Amino acid sequence: MLKRRRRQREPGELDITAFMNLMVVLVPFLLITAVFSRIAVHELSLPGPSAETTAAEETGLNLEVVVRETALEVGDRRSGLLQRFEADAEGRFDYAALSEFLAQVKLRHPDTREAMILLEPDIDYQRLVDVMDTLRVARVEHGSAELFPDISIGDAPLPAGGRK
Repeated sequence: MLKRRRRQREPGELDITAFMNLMVVLVPFLLITAVFSRIAVHELSLPGPSAETTAAEETGLNLEVVVRETALEVGDRRSGLLQRFEADAEGRFDYAALSEFLAQVKLRHPDTREAMILLEPDIDYQRLVDVMDTLRVARVEHGSAELFPDISIGDAPLPAGGRK
């Protein structure tokens, strides 16, 4: 009877040179072709807890844009409604006309930077963003002009009839 001798095998070496070469080429290629997402952040401020007005608010323009389901109402807190923009049959607004009107208001009050957007409940988020974009910047012939970049948001008052 022959005894079998057990051979002691040593583990083989792992050759990862080809894999490393692949990674050296693949990683830069993936980084170059990657699409990096850009997140835009709009800074907003909410109205303070008190309704007291300061001396600056009493003398300057207190621009308010009330976003309703059927209309956009641009007004001054002290003097009342300045302009009303009705929605068309499909519920869309003429943001170009709104921008043109806001540019005229900015010409009369060049130092005013603040505006308040007052929303009715259940207003679509995209509508809020469209109104904010229109309030911030006016599209002019050769670029854009800043209008009212400091925006606050709040709840809209009830319509003149008292019911929603």
